[in-house]
Amino acid sequence: MPWAPISVKPLEPSGAVRKNARMASPSIGRGSGLHPVRGRLSAEERAAIQRAWATLIPEADAIADSITLALFEQDPDYLQAGSDITAVVRRSTREHIRLGLRKLSGTQHGSEDNTEVWRRTGRERARQGIPMELVLKAYTLGSRTLWEELVNARGANPGLLEPRLLLVAGQRLWHALDAQNTILVDSYRRETARMQQRDVTKILAVLDGLRDGRGADPSFVVDARNTLGLTAQHRIACVVGPLSERGDPPLTSPEDAVDGVTSLSHWHIRDGVQFGVVCPAKADLGPVAEALAARAVGPVGIAASTDGLVTFAAAYRAAARTAATIGAGDTPAAVATDRLPHIVMSADDEISDLVVSHALGSLNGHPPAQREVLLRTLAHVLATDGSPTNAAKLLYCHRNTVIYRLHQVEELTGRSITAPDDRLLLTLALVRSGHWADAVAGVGAATTVTPESSTATSAR
Repeated sequence: MPWAPISVKPLEPSGAVRKNARMASPSIGRGSGLHPVRGRLSAEERAAIQRAWATLIPEADAIADSITLALFEQDPDYLQAGSDITAVVRRSTREHIRLGLRKLSGTQHGSEDNTEVWRRTGRERARQGIPMELVLKAYTLGSRTLWEELVNARGANPGLLEPRLLLVAGQRLWHALDAQNTILVDSYRRETARMQQRDVTKILAVLDGLRDGRGADPSFVVDARNTLGLTAQHRIACVVGPLSERGDPPLTSPEDAVDGVTSLSHWHIRDGVQFGVVCPAKADLGPVAEALAARAVGPVGIAASTDGLVTFAAAYRAAARTAATIGAGDTPAAVATDRLPHIVMSADDEISDLVVSHALGSLNGHPPAQREVLLRTLAHVLATDGSPTNAAKLLYCHRNTVIYRLHQVEELTGRSITAPDDRLLLTLALVRSGHWADAVAGVGAATTVTPESSTATSAR
């Protein structure tokens, strides 16, 4: 991938980053004439340091891009990691600098976790085959550049920070680098060990085979279990999510997302889809869905493979269909069994249209505005267990109005909401039209039920 042009100051021939001056890490002690701050900083001093770091935030991306350019200039070996490594490192460096400056300036969002970024970077660089010393060198380059930028900012504005606090800011920056390196090295080594234990290429081939239905072959299942580190006792589920139009997966670092709710997981991206084999800790897949929903940036479906690896292909199809039913307003990750009506009505357009036509009868050809009112009313009545009273409260109309509309629905459709078969067909039609989801959401939002409505419900 060619390097996209970026708007940053060019590198000096000496390799200096953004500035002509090259500075060492801040040292405080014997011979420096300066002494470290002993004891705790006052709140005012901490705020002053944070304000100084905050002045660099508008330049975060430019600083990151200059670091990336210097990194590839000084260490061309990075380019051996693949044709897209320049874009990968550039994106990662920008993320690190943005998070780092927000952390240093005290403006970090509550959901942001720097340590998770460091762990993820360690894993990714191990997978890319980039030597650890180059990764640590990149972190050192980044910290040194931030220190230089802060010093230069104070040079341009001496009132930004007094010299003593400038040195304290530098000290803390380099202490933070030690913590970063410790976490990154640990993550890098863990991922390296994992890669050495299992042949990644073979794992991906096994995942492809399972998706394609080779789980029906007993000899393949035996080999797959050995490759994936599974036993016959492991619960198996499949997770599927389509890539975005830009080719981004719906889950970043999915291994970490499910780490607390699964004993093992393997992931693959193929044919525009991200999918994985997961071993849930419990039979209930709800915790897996919740863990994935917290990280998902696109729709993700989860389905249990009832007979282990043997039925994985069927679980894959169910999970894929589940993901296809998830809309922009839905929770991004869902279990197949929680969305069965949606899956049924989305599996085949011709059959779905036949169900709608058969269920709604002449109501389907009613004027749009009137049809909308009747279908919305029907959905709320069915979603409240057939209660006109509770439906009326959700629709902000009189109970008699709801009853009148129900009579119209039954007359136009030829169906009764008290007949089980008719009720099922009408519900499926409402799922297809989207009215069912809206009604269920409305019922869920109604968190209180008055004694009067409870009495009316029990008396209907």
